[in-house]
Amino acid sequence: MRATTIHGPQDIRVEQVPDAAVQDPGDAVVQVELACICGSDLWAYRGVSKRAPGQRIGHEFVGRVVDVGPDVASLRPGDRVIAPFVWSDGTCAYCVQGLPTSCRSGGFWGSGTSDGGQGEAVRVPFADGTLVRVPEEADDALLPALLALSDVMGTGHHAAVSAGAAPGATVAVVGDGAVGLCGVLAARRLGAERIISLGRHEDRGKVARLFGATDQVTERGEEAVEKVRELTGGLGAPAVLECVGTEQSWATAIGLVRDGGRIGYVGVPHQAPNLPTGKLFGRNIGIAGGLAPVRTYLPELLADVLAGRLDPSPVFDRTVPLDEVADGYRAMDDRSALKVVVTP
Repeated sequence: MRATTIHGPQDIRVEQVPDAAVQDPGDAVVQVELACICGSDLWAYRGVSKRAPGQRIGHEFVGRVVDVGPDVASLRPGDRVIAPFVWSDGTCAYCVQGLPTSCRSGGFWGSGTSDGGQGEAVRVPFADGTLVRVPEEADDALLPALLALSDVMGTGHHAAVSAGAAPGATVAVVGDGAVGLCGVLAARRLGAERIISLGRHEDRGKVARLFGATDQVTERGEEAVEKVRELTGGLGAPAVLECVGTEQSWATAIGLVRDGGRIGYVGVPHQAPNLPTGKLFGRNIGIAGGLAPVRTYLPELLADVLAGRLDPSPVFDRTVPLDEVADGYRAMDDRSALKVVVTP
């Protein structure tokens, strides 16, 4: 089968690899219908996050089950499923707690020798605990929205929940990538009354407004902090979503959060500084978030997509066939695309 591999910075290839196959009794094999490129994939593409030459890549996909091991009880061939960005057994203490990202048996697609999501098929360990079945009657037109649930929508939701977004709240979102935009959508879903989106790109600003942003701040750094404080009576926002993970984005988030407020962080912290704990302590600022437990959130978000109450699909603005996946990486890297769908 064909799959995307990475061989070094800016070196993405599509190669023939061994077919995905059941290896353990709890495995399933999923034929990929749609995959996509994540902003976190770009860290490896840029050489910031190291990968072994030839390693698989990609962790967001939806597809059809084509084979199951003898211990798989909840799935059968033909089922359409969503795969969260990590696999998990669904039975350990962490999974029961709702934290499948800490599952002792879990792992990430494309890590080590595991299959990556940007390929024709994927072997899924612990299929019963990992995959979420989509009702058969779901329209094919929903596939892009379902794909967004595999990572970015659940991650944006985690940021909003961690920041305390709630009915009537004022929320500021740092970052206008796909996760930040989904954070805007999540804040609206949770009932936030005022949502301030920070970002410089007009095309992304349009998506932010579509998703429920009431204000757009295009300034950066201290100017952005001053603008948000101006919009909030000089106090700052009580709920701030940090969706980037850089030193600048953290400084911005800390600068614009209100005393007594909360920062929900989900940006992968490749460049985040040491937190100024004294300042956070003195201002009673809470910090929560981290690696999003997407598998836990999937059932409720899926129900809203199926009911027509939630549609994160506008974060996708380009589609490429698998053989042209390198073009998709280049487009996201140079910001000519927001988030790219990959079709096998």
